[in-house]
Amino acid sequence: MLNIMTLIILLCPILFILGLLLSCLYVVRQQTVAIIERFGKYQATQQSGIHFRLPLGIDRIAARVQLRLLQTELVVETKTHDNVFVTLNIATQYRVNESNVTDAYYKLMRPEEQIRSYIEDALRSSVPKLTLDELFEKKDEIALEVQHQVAEEMSTYGYIIVKTLITKVEPDAEVKQSMNEINAAQRKRVAAQELANADKIKIVTAAEAEAEKDRLHGVGIAQQRKAIVDGLADSIQELKEANISLNEEQIMSILLTNQYLDTLNTFASKGNQTIFLPNTPDGVADIRAQVLSALKANK
Repeated sequence: MLNIMTLIILLCPILFILGLLLSCLYVVRQQTVAIIERFGKYQATQQSGIHFRLPLGIDRIAARVQLRLLQTELVVETKTHDNVFVTLNIATQYRVNESNVTDAYYKLMRPEEQIRSYIEDALRSSVPKLTLDELFEKKDEIALEVQHQVAEEMSTYGYIIVKTLITKVEPDAEVKQSMNEINAAQRKRVAAQELANADKIKIVTAAEAEAEKDRLHGVGIAQQRKAIVDGLADSIQELKEANISLNEEQIMSILLTNQYLDTLNTFASKGNQTIFLPNTPDGVADIRAQVLSALKANK
C-alpha cells in the first residue's frame, strides 16, 4: 500500500508537468494565422504549424484569423437619374492582407459591416448620376469604380478587396412592366414596317411584271401587224411580177378577201359562234384603204 501511495506521489508532478507542457503547444491550420497576446498585449502572429506558448495564461491565443477569400453579399436600394428606384444585389470578395494581420484584427470590430457601409455609400453616390438604361449598360464600370473606392478605404484596415460584382439590377415592378411593354411595342412596330416593306416589294414587282407584260404584248402586236403588212406587200409585188393586168386596188381586194376567208376558217375551227364584222359594205373598203396607206408608208 505504501508503494502505491509513493508511486502516485511521484507520478502526480510528472503528469502535471506533462499536462502543462501539452497546454503550451498549439497548432495553427493552413491559410490561418494566430494572434498571440501576453498579459493582454499583442505579442506575435503565428503562421500555420505547431507552436509553443507560455502556460498559465501568460500567453493566450487572442484570435485565429482566416486568410482565405471571403465573400459578403448585400442588397442596396437607390434611385437613378431619371427617378427610378432600383434594387442592386452586390457580391464583394475580400481577404485579410497577410502582411497587415494586426490591423485587420485590432482596428476593425466588424469588418463585414464596414465593407457593407462603404459599398452602400459608393453606390448611392454613383447610381443617381445615371439613367436606368445607362445603369444596365455600365453595370460593370460601376462595380469597378465601387471596388476601387472600397479597396482604398479598407486597405488602411488591413483588408484587400479582390472583386466587387453587381449580380442583379432590379427596377420597380411597374417600371419593369412598362419597359417590357415599350420593348414589345417597338418590336411590333419594326415587324409592321417589315411586313409593309414586303407588301410594297410584292406590289412593285407585280406592277413591273404587268408593265413588262403589256410592253411585250404591244411589241408582239406591232411585230404581227408589220409581218401582215410585209406579207401583203410581198403578195402584191409577186402579182405585179406575174404580169397580171390588175391594179393595186384590185389586187388588194383579192388579198383581203382571201384573208377574210382564212379568218373565218380559223374562227370556226376553234368553236366560236360570234364574230363582229363591219355593218356596211363600206367597212371593207375602209379596211382596204387603211392597208394601202400602211403599205405606202412601209415603202
